[in-house]
Amino acid sequence: MKLSDVQKRLQAPFPAHAVAWKPGVITKDRSRALMLAHIDARNVQDRLDAVCPDAWSFEVEVVPGTRLPTVKGRLTVLGVSREDIGEAPEGDLGTLKAAASDALKRCAVQFGIGRYLYDLPKQWVAWNDAKREPVSPPELPEWARPDHERSPGGAHLVQAMDQLRYEMPEDLELQREVYKHLKAALGSLHPISGGNQGRAA
Repeated sequence: MKLSDVQKRLQAPFPAHAVAWKPGVITKDRSRALMLAHIDARNVQDRLDAVCPDAWSFEVEVVPGTRLPTVKGRLTVLGVSREDIGEAPEGDLGTLKAAASDALKRCAVQFGIGRYLYDLPKQWVAWNDAKREPVSPPELPEWARPDHERSPGGAHLVQAMDQLRYEMPEDLELQREVYKHLKAALGSLHPISGGNQGRAA
């Protein structure tokens, strides 16, 4: 088994309940916040265990002389290694363990795990500053959900977006394929009446 054989499974969206949200920016009046989606290091480990349980490893090396606990992580999946730096947050959570978790998530993104979260649209929501949480959590768009959580048209929309991710295909048949999926997605939202239904008698 090669990395290319499991790439799509590694890159697959996580269930909505596994995606957490944290404020990236809060307005001066503390009434609204720009929410950022993220996953836990355990989600990364679970994904790796599900896809290639005996073919991945993670190593960390402490980076000396930094203000916050910092490590260099190396994630190896099916013989391919990716490295990145992990840094612990400020405050009580600033531990080497937190830095290692950060490094694991950053390395995992290089394999496509959770990378789609960086493509989410900006989501500003009402912010409850007393509770330090959003009044209502943001909603994930259709394409950022696993198949079983999508609406009937969601799968078609994802197919079209996959083909348009980099550029509009020049091949006429591929253009027709994109159009077919977009039409099916829109049709699921606004079903087209069949036959003479809706016509004047």
